[in-house]
Amino acid sequence: MASHRKSRPTGTRVAGIRTPALATAALTSVALLSQSANAAPEADDKPSLEEVEKKVDDLYRQAESATDKYNAAKEKTAKQRKRVDTLLDDVAQRTQKLNEAREELGSFASAQYRTGAAAPDTATFLLADTPQDYFDQTQLMDRMTGRQKVAVDDYVTQQSETMKKRQEATESLETLTDSQNGLKTAKATVQRKLADARELMSKLTAEEKARLAAIEKEKRAEAARKADELARQQAAQQQAQDEAAQQQDSGSSSSGSSDSGSSSSTAPADSSYATKADKALAFARAQIGKPYVWGAVGPGSYDCSGLTQAAWKAAGVTLPRTTYDQVNAGTTVPLSQAQPGDLIFFYDDVTHVGIYIGNGMMIHAPKPGTYVREESIFYDGESAIHSVVRPA
Repeated sequence: MASHRKSRPTGTRVAGIRTPALATAALTSVALLSQSANAAPEADDKPSLEEVEKKVDDLYRQAESATDKYNAAKEKTAKQRKRVDTLLDDVAQRTQKLNEAREELGSFASAQYRTGAAAPDTATFLLADTPQDYFDQTQLMDRMTGRQKVAVDDYVTQQSETMKKRQEATESLETLTDSQNGLKTAKATVQRKLADARELMSKLTAEEKARLAAIEKEKRAEAARKADELARQQAAQQQAQDEAAQQQDSGSSSSGSSDSGSSSSTAPADSSYATKADKALAFARAQIGKPYVWGAVGPGSYDCSGLTQAAWKAAGVTLPRTTYDQVNAGTTVPLSQAQPGDLIFFYDDVTHVGIYIGNGMMIHAPKPGTYVREESIFYDGESAIHSVVRPA
């Protein structure tokens, strides 16, 4: 039986459905639009120049923090190694004394063997598991001469002290191993952060690097402006103090000679600090141009705390190695009262330090790839300044 269905015409619209040719074109358009939509986020995923700059700065700061941990681990490792060496020397000396005590007891055993007197008892002593085991056999001690008893006492004492020192040496060796592992971890962290920063910078185009340099120039200009503002504030403050001191001196002179020296009671301390600060600053200035190298304490290169430590050492003041220890090694003063020689610390985690030279400027070792230089203390913005510490 023949079908009554009619064949569908080609090339025309039927019930709102496109012909195969038009449908193919529509599908192609949809595919192209879909590809464009998918491609757009990839372009948007690329970080802005400002984001790259912030990421690089964060990586350098993280590297500085890891550097401080490295410095602390290195210092701890050095101290622990020195302790281990001392303990091992002590163990060697005590072992020698223990051997001498054993030889003396052996000589008693030989003499008694030759004379036939108490040889088994002495031999048993030498073969006992511990001297104390045999020492408890008081009947033997009763038969020993005074000299033999002294020898046994000496042997017991030497063995006890030697075992104690050996245990201390073992524990110190374990601590040393932990310190060395911490040192390796901190070192690896520094290297990884620096490698990440270099990789980010390597991906920038020449145009982006030029724009980044322009941003840095603007930041330096703003930092210089803030430094000038601080210098003016400090100069005004100093002038007011000088005028007040002059008025006080005039009042003291008119009130009588008995009060004439009271106004200058703090001068010697200020003078002493200024003398030391001058020496520290002279040393720091002589290091300008030397490269920043993490973990370095000179003389050819420095990290930030290595520079401040070396500078104040030249002035006869010993500072700790790390920034988070140096920040506690003095008296905290307001920024408005900062004096040349004071230490300026940065960031909430206290991971950077410079030495103040006055007028809002400092000498510091900034970061890897840079050199020791003079720079505004506002180089990373006013909010980056953590505190000011007077170390002496």
